[in-house]
Amino acid sequence: MRVNIVGAGLAGVEVAYKLLREGFKVRIFEQKPVKFSPVHKMETFGELVCSNSLKSESLKNAEGILKEEMKLLDSLVLNCAYKTRVPAGKALAVDREKFSQCITKVLESFENIEIVRKEVEKIDLDTNEIWVVATGPTTDGKFAQWLSNLTGGFLNFFDAVAPIISRDSIDFNKCFVGDRYGIGTGDYINCPMTKEEYERFYRELVNAEMIEMKDFDRKLLFERCQPIEEIAKSGEKSLLFGPLRPVGLVNPHTGEIPYAVIQLRKEDEEGNMYNIVGFQTRLKWSEQKRIIRLIPGLENAEILRYGVMHRNTYIDTPRVLDEFLRHKKYKNIFFAGQITGVEGYLESAACGIYVGLNISRILSGKEPVKLPPKTMMGALINYITKADELKPMYANFGLINVKMKKNEKREKLHEICINEMKNFLNMLK
Repeated sequence: MRVNIVGAGLAGVEVAYKLLREGFKVRIFEQKPVKFSPVHKMETFGELVCSNSLKSESLKNAEGILKEEMKLLDSLVLNCAYKTRVPAGKALAVDREKFSQCITKVLESFENIEIVRKEVEKIDLDTNEIWVVATGPTTDGKFAQWLSNLTGGFLNFFDAVAPIISRDSIDFNKCFVGDRYGIGTGDYINCPMTKEEYERFYRELVNAEMIEMKDFDRKLLFERCQPIEEIAKSGEKSLLFGPLRPVGLVNPHTGEIPYAVIQLRKEDEEGNMYNIVGFQTRLKWSEQKRIIRLIPGLENAEILRYGVMHRNTYIDTPRVLDEFLRHKKYKNIFFAGQITGVEGYLESAACGIYVGLNISRILSGKEPVKLPPKTMMGALINYITKADELKPMYANFGLINVKMKKNEKREKLHEICINEMKNFLNMLK
């Protein structure tokens, strides 16, 4: 039987990869380049639209544990991420274009794949074929209308993207290379600010003109991707404890710790483009250019991509889907990725791995399985399928119910999670 996947984002490609390796026939529907969402630009699969960072690799962080679990499950997304990584200190960051090309090339190498470049408007509910909805948070058009009817309506939140600038336009007489506390290999460019420079930047930022968005509600802003101007409005020193915190950095030009620091991170492997870290924004483009050029060292910044904000859509998973992310009524329709309420690149990919695993089992005549609740992946899936009031959720220690103090969790939780996942995979053999 052929499996149909709508959407070739991080979740969709993981579903496809799992099934293709098992020898099943897969048909991927991808609307690009026939139609692009407001935030997508590439024709290739697995495009990263916000940051190019896949977060920390440290096993003392939930994100690091999630990566280790995904490695055990042979994640396509992680395989390509390691092949196309760019320096980013403790974080795993990638060259967006090469990363997306890697994923596309791997999937296209399978003989049992069919790729259809068209916009899907609906799924025939009378079909016996398995379908996977992995259209992501920017689902729109006729398919969104059909999906809304199927699921009883959408939930929403707002997300934002940071600008990217050219390395050649950075003034290194004012900026310097270094990582906080000297931990890393000098992967960030730092733009230091004095107190006076910060206060001027702050005033201009909170008074700058923003792009109006229909039905915008500040309460629907996602915590980890709040626009920098919204963070600033919460208090004059809020940025100093957030993306502009200067701790652990010494300006080699002055020998002093700056009052504030804006960091730049490589966007591509060659280091020609840099992302302004934590600078997600919905300012008007002319205002972005003006505000960015107030930053020391970026007075002549060439902006290669402006920041934007977009509405993210997801379904009420606990009400609509079962524990295997199948529609409760139409058991042949699965959902994967951010459309289910997970938040984050790897969280979406992990969701796709889970769905791919169970579809493979069903097609092989086996029963679907739940992931262990004391794994990061299992705890995340458990949350989105059981939450009383679903909010977008990323990997974090609070998801796993173990009696440990916070410091103990950071030191020991990864051992529990990895062992649980290994035992689970051994059981499936």
